[in-house]
Amino acid sequence: MRIPFIKYNHQKQLDELAKISQHADQYRIIYNPTDYRLALLNAIKHAKERIYIVALYLEQDEAGKEFLKELYNVKQQNPNLDIKIFVDWHRAQRGRIGEDKSQTNAKYYYQLKQENPQVDIPIYGVPVNRREVLGVLHLKGFIIDDTVIYSGASINNVYLHKLDKYRYDRYHFITNKVLADSMVNYINDNFLPFSGLQRLDGENHKTRKQLKAEIKALRQHLMNAKYHYTGDADNQSLSVSPISGLGRNNSLNRTIHHLINITQQKIIFCTPYFNLPNILVRDIIRLLRKGKQVEIIIGDKIANDFYIPEDKPFNISGGLPYLYEINLRKFIERLQPFIDKEQLIIRLWKDGEQTYHLKGIWVDKKWVLITGNNLNPRAWRLDLENGILIHDPKQELQDQFDKELDTIREKTTLVTHFQQIQASQFYPPHVHKLIKRLTRIRVDRIIKRLL
Repeated sequence: MRIPFIKYNHQKQLDELAKISQHADQYRIIYNPTDYRLALLNAIKHAKERIYIVALYLEQDEAGKEFLKELYNVKQQNPNLDIKIFVDWHRAQRGRIGEDKSQTNAKYYYQLKQENPQVDIPIYGVPVNRREVLGVLHLKGFIIDDTVIYSGASINNVYLHKLDKYRYDRYHFITNKVLADSMVNYINDNFLPFSGLQRLDGENHKTRKQLKAEIKALRQHLMNAKYHYTGDADNQSLSVSPISGLGRNNSLNRTIHHLINITQQKIIFCTPYFNLPNILVRDIIRLLRKGKQVEIIIGDKIANDFYIPEDKPFNISGGLPYLYEINLRKFIERLQPFIDKEQLIIRLWKDGEQTYHLKGIWVDKKWVLITGNNLNPRAWRLDLENGILIHDPKQELQDQFDKELDTIREKTTLVTHFQQIQASQFYPPHVHKLIKRLTRIRVDRIIKRLL
């Protein structure tokens, strides 16, 4: 059954969205992960009132330890500084896929707390569903005083380019008290009052079974949660609008749908995993048939964070980049005539062994969405997501957005024919065998909905 999105007047919905005035000189985009890490640490170092960190995970590696060390330092220097950290409850209590599970992030948080008994920095786990595969905390945004630092990046070596490898993302610094207050209030109103929220820096943790009712209540609440703020901007001035979403027919999903359908000239998408929900595929095809231009920038399978090199031990998660590539090849083959007319532009991002994690939408040089939403079925239905919609009718931020896109495109290859995408029969034998087996029993469909 289709969601009744088609009943909406798309432009009217966006025009009526409450908007917060934004000064152009207080909006800054950073273009690489190293500079982002340094800017983030600098912002923490100079915090005066509050630091709220929301991320999928905060890893116990060099970058994570550097990050937490800086937080402990500033809290020690300023005991009144309000610092709270929120990560996904499930992710914090398991090791990374294929790695030792005995030393989890949660255990590290406890050890760190024991080493610093005089400083209390609570680290909370947010259980969005009873099982990780059915929903995680995918909310983004660090709030430091009156600045919102918005990126899809979590905290670890790769996201912050601490060592040799990096995972490329978007990095936006927005100084705006109303926006920052709305995001802090969302956390205080929708996480802290609920008993499903758990401190991870304690010695003992409750089990899923023990928290069954509390997790269910939290998820039900979050499905209706939204950012509260007073919109003081009209549709002729630069503005920002925070939007959250959980569940199929949520505000963020509807906003994405509206953005696509108001396109007059060109829309640009970034997504690391090519696994679009059906409604977005239909929206894109509708645009192309109307003569609009669509550009999609995707990570090459080698730039996918699930990709496993052939000389490494293989597991089922290593099949995901190939499943996404099969999706892409079929999509391009289906729409090849629009590629031939240069209406549909497909770019593949690759930089050696580095990985790609960008998400977002740019529409007609007037609207930009920064988000953690992967534009896939999982984001559309299962995870707690958010985004910030920027309306820039006078193109006050256009130079920064153009530079951001130009920087992204530097590492891309233009795809002009579906045969440029590797066919599945040429995959490594173990991958080909896995894909064939999954497809035969239709498990691939389930996997693509959940991962």
